[in-house]
Amino acid sequence: MGCPHSPSLRLCSHDAPNPALPSPGAAQPVPRPPVGPPGRGGGSGAEREERGGPGAARNGGGCGGMGWALLAVGLLLALYTLLRHGLRPAPRPRARPELRGRTAIVTGGSSGIGAATALELARCGARVILATRSARRGEAAASRIRRETGNNEVLFMRLDLASLRSVRAFASTFLRQEPQLHLLINNAGVSAGGTTEDGFSLPFQVNHLGHFLLTQLLLERLRSCAPSRVVIVASSAHCAGRLRPERLGRPPSGLFSAFQDYCDSKLANVLHARELATREQGTQVTCYAVHPGFVNTSLFRHAPLWLQALLVPLAWLLFLEAAEGAQAVLDCATQEGLEPLSGRYFTHSGPRVPWPAGRDDRLARALWEGSERLVGLGTPEGHGEGHGEGPAAPTAQ
Repeated sequence: MGCPHSPSLRLCSHDAPNPALPSPGAAQPVPRPPVGPPGRGGGSGAEREERGGPGAARNGGGCGGMGWALLAVGLLLALYTLLRHGLRPAPRPRARPELRGRTAIVTGGSSGIGAATALELARCGARVILATRSARRGEAAASRIRRETGNNEVLFMRLDLASLRSVRAFASTFLRQEPQLHLLINNAGVSAGGTTEDGFSLPFQVNHLGHFLLTQLLLERLRSCAPSRVVIVASSAHCAGRLRPERLGRPPSGLFSAFQDYCDSKLANVLHARELATREQGTQVTCYAVHPGFVNTSLFRHAPLWLQALLVPLAWLLFLEAAEGAQAVLDCATQEGLEPLSGRYFTHSGPRVPWPAGRDDRLARALWEGSERLVGLGTPEGHGEGHGEGPAAPTAQ
């Protein structure tokens, strides 16, 4: 058989010369590519460009556009990384004490700062009760924390702070089942507007009033297990709070009523810690309000869409992760030697002076009395010495 012949192939040695084929040294014609319609692969790239074929121009432009898009994305990611790590301080490592044999309640412990706080308390050996509204999320969080820490004393108990009936049921169940309580972390919070089944504004009841009732119902157990602590997760948003004792629990009016309601509830958190510290002098129950920083959680998931469009990019760029925000809460819960600072307002940097409304002892007393009235509690007996006109706790500044 003969080898297939081609102008570009040498003849096989056993083939006879073919006069129809040109000799190897002769000039050979340059093959012309097939001519086809422009843009359908006919002709070379140069010929298509000469003929003004749109295919080549489109392909070249598409590649160039894609390259510029990838470059822009890369630059944005690099800028994001630089800003995120440049504008946010690196978290400092903390050493936590051994908490074996101590019991803690963390409200809102199924996600965000609450879950991160519960995880760290469990790592330290504490018995941790996740008090949250959703049984599904609460059980899942408790299971995850048990798995990650190896601490099997992490439990879920249902608590809906938007229902005073639920708060009372939780307290009754806890006191019946749990003999000890050393740490109460009042963490749960909402920013959405609305009204609860008890007729109060949603942020005020969940962020303050429900926690106020819970603390009061568990206070005797905290005293019997002293030294014990109450940590109230507040916010720097208390600077815009405007509490009016005669209107407690009613949503404010105006265009930004939901935001104002949230700020009012955070001012109530700061004042609650201040007044509780005053009333609990001499009992070894201490209390701290803490601003965890601006943390990227789901707190503002119910905000208007236009506000979410502004907050979400800022949150991813500048806000702390939940585990970072939990550090200030954990400091107030576990750091030794904080007892003389009971009633103070804390941030990641330690104790700070709150805004003027957060230092108003008269307003703090009015808030306490109004909160007792709203939740149906009378003036407590036995520990009401700080309720009169005596001096406030000297450390609550």
